[in-house]
Amino acid sequence: MTATTDTYVGGGSVGLLDRERIIAKPGFNRWLVPPAALAIHLCIGMAYGFSVFWLPLSKAIGTTPDTCASMNLASALFTTSCNWRVADLGWIYTLFFVLLGCSAAIWGGWLERAGPRKAGFVSACCWCGGILVAALGVYTHQLWLMWLGAGVIGGIGLGLGYISPVSTLIKWFPDRRGMATGMAIMGFGGGAMIGAPLANLLMTHFRTDLSAGVWQTFVVMAVIYFVFMMGGAFGYRIPPAGWRPEGWTAPASKSTMITTKHVHLRDAHKTKQFWLIWAVLCLNVSAGIGVIGMASPMLQEIFAGSLIGLPDVAFADLDTAQKASIAAIAAGFTGLLSLFNIGGRFFWASLSDKIGRKNTYFCFFVLGIALYALAPTLAGLGNKALFVLAFGIILSMYGGGFATIPAYLADIFGTQFVGAIHGRLLTAWATAGIVGPVVVNYIREAQISAGVAPGPELYTGTMYILAGMLALGLIANALIRPLPDKWFMKDEEVAALQAKSAAANAGPTGSFGIGAGGFDGKALLAWAIVGIPLLWSVWVTLRASMVLFG
Repeated sequence: MTATTDTYVGGGSVGLLDRERIIAKPGFNRWLVPPAALAIHLCIGMAYGFSVFWLPLSKAIGTTPDTCASMNLASALFTTSCNWRVADLGWIYTLFFVLLGCSAAIWGGWLERAGPRKAGFVSACCWCGGILVAALGVYTHQLWLMWLGAGVIGGIGLGLGYISPVSTLIKWFPDRRGMATGMAIMGFGGGAMIGAPLANLLMTHFRTDLSAGVWQTFVVMAVIYFVFMMGGAFGYRIPPAGWRPEGWTAPASKSTMITTKHVHLRDAHKTKQFWLIWAVLCLNVSAGIGVIGMASPMLQEIFAGSLIGLPDVAFADLDTAQKASIAAIAAGFTGLLSLFNIGGRFFWASLSDKIGRKNTYFCFFVLGIALYALAPTLAGLGNKALFVLAFGIILSMYGGGFATIPAYLADIFGTQFVGAIHGRLLTAWATAGIVGPVVVNYIREAQISAGVAPGPELYTGTMYILAGMLALGLIANALIRPLPDKWFMKDEEVAALQAKSAAANAGPTGSFGIGAGGFDGKALLAWAIVGIPLLWSVWVTLRASMVLFG
């Protein structure tokens, strides 16, 4: 058998969405799979940008009557005569990430059996269908429909869409696991950069004296996202068992941190390695997501008048117009952090292929501790450029943590169930989504209650606590070791699991004429479809962030 002549031909009658239907045949180019994953992740990544709808929705029916001042959350869910509060709408954001983690954990095993096409199809139906239900909620002014549609149904779609490409890309790029998952998960970070300005354009187009234009925007975006996500789902292919890239063989002297065996989904959570990696992700994300949530007010309160050329004016002494001016500058800061978040997902995940996943997380924690500890000093010095750079690096490592974790799991647990194991691990994200903002917000409120005025001192304690969280993550990462042999499946069990897609691992191996082609015309077209919107969003974000430096 040779890597260039062996072929695999599937057989049997299978459904359009079935896993067996998408086994790659000779001539397929593996570089078509990452843009398929990006098409889905760029759509569901709009979850990060949903806050663009909060203010328009909070004024959807004109001036709120005085009788609505006493409205509680329960009555807000069903009122048709009172405007919704931003806090009531913000629960949708919480539902997104709680449901993302829960659905990924619950249905991750099903995804491994059903395949990425079926999971991508269901994700598209849930995410886009949920947005349509939310549109109905806006049209009828029923908040509970917004929560159910966007938050619950959409949140389930987020979870399935987020993990659908993970194990597929790792199997297509065993030579560059980190880079492969980084390419896809980069899209989730970039989704809001495309979706938020698009939503603003659409709301401006549809806005009238009687409508904020939100429900119409939801409908249009749901249709656009459905088309892109279906293109991604039907673009997925999986390699036959035994496939490997043309001319590539696993290194003979492999790292002890990278296994060639597989752990079953039923056993992964029984290992201490799973929970150590869970803690690593949770602590890294908790610190980063706390910064994301307070980025805008933090910059405004720390630098205050110096942002508009008035270095001696404190935040409390600014007038309304001046506060509006620095709010616009802070929005540029938030956009710039988004770029670092996205770039970090690809940069750090690709670097992990060179230096290893454990060492990459060591970089995250050591650098993060140093930067958080230095942040109060930089703020006190009034050095805006170094402060922005420090938090840009922090956010790059936040994004890089998401992109590196699937490859870390594949290194420790093998690739057979990595998508499902990753799904269960995302409960760490759901936990961090609550812990990070709560810790940061409560510390800030406690400082204000203690009489600390807005300024650098308001965030000093917060920075040191976040550094402490990363120190705990550093310890957890140091304790991660290769798994003992008792946790790995036997060859016969792996063979039985892989029997539907091809011969077992003991059978023929090679490229089967699959995976070659590089960036040919078809691949370039696929990349252009997802790349052009992403480049447009980068340009828009960079233009907006220029106000930060005058």
